[in-house]
Amino acid sequence: MKLLAIFAAASLTGVLPQIDRAPKFQFAGSDQLAFQITQGAHADVFAAASPKYPEQLYAQGLCSKPAAFATNTVVLVVPRANPAHINSIYDLQRDGIKLVIGAKGVPIGDYTRTLLAKLGLPSVLKNVVSEEDDVKVIVAKVALGEADAGFVYRTDVKPVGNKVFRIAIPAAGQPTVKYEICIPTTRQHPKLATAFVREVLSARGRATLRTAGFGLP
Repeated sequence: MKLLAIFAAASLTGVLPQIDRAPKFQFAGSDQLAFQITQGAHADVFAAASPKYPEQLYAQGLCSKPAAFATNTVVLVVPRANPAHINSIYDLQRDGIKLVIGAKGVPIGDYTRTLLAKLGLPSVLKNVVSEEDDVKVIVAKVALGEADAGFVYRTDVKPVGNKVFRIAIPAAGQPTVKYEICIPTTRQHPKLATAFVREVLSARGRATLRTAGFGLP
């Protein structure tokens, strides 16, 4: 039996198996997965939370031409009890706030730094107590009350909606979050990989992504 190997961004954990349950999925930070591919790891499909890494692989001749398949929105989440009384992103400037964000190079981390710069709030970074390689870890830490706030994707809120409260980011600071998919040269099942990509880009795939809260390019 041929088992398709799908490398995908952690924020796609809930939705890709809804599109196709058959493949073997490996979910992690897009930067980590891209690095593994450059080192020769077997991956039939690579789905990233940023165009950066698929485009880099394509430029290096390590994957097919990437296709955009989804968009997302960055939001601020706080524990449902909100002990730090955070009501807007501007409250993150206060001393003593425990903020968790994505590490540099991880798409959610780069998006977070972009939006803080756009809003003139780089000083917020002084309150960062943890930088994570996986957006799901950020969500978990906030949901468990280990942090006062964290930046995640809108689609990450739904699974823990009863444990966190979502705060919108001002439109002026919202970065463009675009997901891209490609077929690495390390693929072992090219026909199945092509079929999976077509499935994601199909009307059914797009409907599944929309239901999960993703935007469509």
